[in-house]
Amino acid sequence: MPRVPLCILLGLIAFLAAAAQASDAPQFRGPDRTGHFADTGLLKSWPEGGPDLVWKIDSIGMGYASPSVVDGTIYIPGMLNEDDGFLFALDGDGKELWRLPYGKETTDKMAPGSRSTLTVQGDRGYLISGFGVVLCIDLTKPAIIWQVDTAARFDGQTIQWAIAESPLVDDQYVYAMPGGPDAAVVALDKATGDTVWTTKGFGDASAYCSPDIITHNGRRILVSMTAKGLVGVDPTDGTVLWTRDHPDRWGIHASTPVYADGILYFVAGSKMGGVALRLSEDGSEITPIWTDTEMDTFHGGVVIHDGYVYGTAHRSGREMLCLNYQTGEIAWRSHDVSEGALVFADGMLYNYEGPQRGIVSLIKATPKGFERTGEFKITEGTAKHWTHPTIADGRLYIRRGELLFAYDIAAK
Repeated sequence: MPRVPLCILLGLIAFLAAAAQASDAPQFRGPDRTGHFADTGLLKSWPEGGPDLVWKIDSIGMGYASPSVVDGTIYIPGMLNEDDGFLFALDGDGKELWRLPYGKETTDKMAPGSRSTLTVQGDRGYLISGFGVVLCIDLTKPAIIWQVDTAARFDGQTIQWAIAESPLVDDQYVYAMPGGPDAAVVALDKATGDTVWTTKGFGDASAYCSPDIITHNGRRILVSMTAKGLVGVDPTDGTVLWTRDHPDRWGIHASTPVYADGILYFVAGSKMGGVALRLSEDGSEITPIWTDTEMDTFHGGVVIHDGYVYGTAHRSGREMLCLNYQTGEIAWRSHDVSEGALVFADGMLYNYEGPQRGIVSLIKATPKGFERTGEFKITEGTAKHWTHPTIADGRLYIRRGELLFAYDIAAK
């Protein structure tokens, strides 16, 4: 058997190491809800006009929910027939496998249709309608296993632009934010839908925010935003650990708080800006360490990477900024990119500008300065550009209302 020269062998190893590693995107904003997607071996720059369009479809109904991708199947909800919600399953070529009706969706004039991204766990999916109905769905049949009208069960408050959170699911519970008098946050048994706990004594309206669970020094804390501001909850029993007011004129706190290195950061639009909080050793207390009003991210989310936080500004300047996560100092700012939904994969930032612009940009995630290495524009469709991008299996998924686009972003 002929011997392979060392240089060729090393080159082959390097090639395999750099090859695209596909991954699932089982819930809103990536596997851990931080805006980080796990795919690697992706393009570091795009040709003029953007990456190759693999396929597009226009049959998923109206909505702003992102697609979830698990084991090659794409799940995405949408609204048909004026107000009927459907969950669609597609194969990797964008062909419909099945559709399941799940009840009424919101017909809000500003953004009609689905809002909640499906959370997939095993062969079950969890969804929330714009009216606050939490559903558990058997994805193999498909069929609804159970559903809970959280507005009715917990006397949830009606909010102007309908419920827009994506359900958080762990080993035991499904967490939702109906905003009832004693139920700003609730936990449901994920097998049955039975109520496990509510935040008794703490009730505030929902604020379009998807909750998350962080782990601080081994302690799990559910963090989210209500209409009034930040809340931290013990996910085992619903005990409210702390709150911090951050009032907004419209009660919109749509960006999920993020955590790194003992610091929790939350942000709101309309020049409210962000606050970084140091958690105590046991996580029972919070202490502000810096504030910033320049990066007033509205509902596009922020991303932490290598000690810096990236986001786009709303009313403070409609730009992108990079802040030192420890100090809040601005590392750079650029008006080349406007406010949008921001996610991260393989060292790069992906920004989908909204609500009218529709420009998708590829940007290096570095504090050294703004550097865009690719862009293209979504020109088809009429809906607002509000949906958060999804990255899975070497593809970038962009939704605009009834349209879903799949782009090949794997390095060749």
